[in-house]
Amino acid sequence: MLQRMAIEVETKDCTALSDAELAEMADLCAESPNAFEVGLLSKQAEAWVLCTVASEGGKVRGFSFCTLERIGGTPSVLIGAGHVCRNTKRDTVLRAIMTDQMRRSVLAFPDEDVLVGAQINDPGAFEAYKALDDIVPRPDHKASGEERAWGRRLAKRFGIGASVYEDRVFTVRGDGNQAVVFDHCSGKPEKISADVAAQFDDLDKPKGDTLIAFGWAMAEDLEKLL
Repeated sequence: MLQRMAIEVETKDCTALSDAELAEMADLCAESPNAFEVGLLSKQAEAWVLCTVASEGGKVRGFSFCTLERIGGTPSVLIGAGHVCRNTKRDTVLRAIMTDQMRRSVLAFPDEDVLVGAQINDPGAFEAYKALDDIVPRPDHKASGEERAWGRRLAKRFGIGASVYEDRVFTVRGDGNQAVVFDHCSGKPEKISADVAAQFDDLDKPKGDTLIAFGWAMAEDLEKLL
């Protein structure tokens, strides 16, 4: 009988990442349109505090650079470069990565709602936001002034200049360089709402355009992870 291996997840300090681990991450996403090379991943390790790594049988199946911090006093989980494997375990890997980051957020910010934000360029990446409330942008929702302000705050935190960020559509216009996104492609793209997918129609992905998306993890939901 074939024994199925469990997905193991660990969040560690970026300073603890080895060159071999970074190389394995690069190999994992080599066939993706968002293939991150070792050089870019090394810069991410310098720019971010933590890295969540999901493994199966000792092999990396997914990763996500992140940091837990307050932005203007608001508890936040910010996500940098990340990638989830394209095999049948992708949903389990994605859930493991996000759950570990959410668990860490409630330990860092007990009894508080937490904002979760990332750059994405594929509608499948919204699957990482399933457990979040008030996701922005979303179809048929006119963003409030405060929500647009959050988009600008996140853009600034991601090192994006105001001149290339369109705050009404939460879009970053690329300059031809590699986009730093949380890379997840749905295993069932046919089930993605046409309205959700349409939010990405205006992105020039080869140029590096991205969408800044965020949502809220509510304190009562986070408590269940303890």
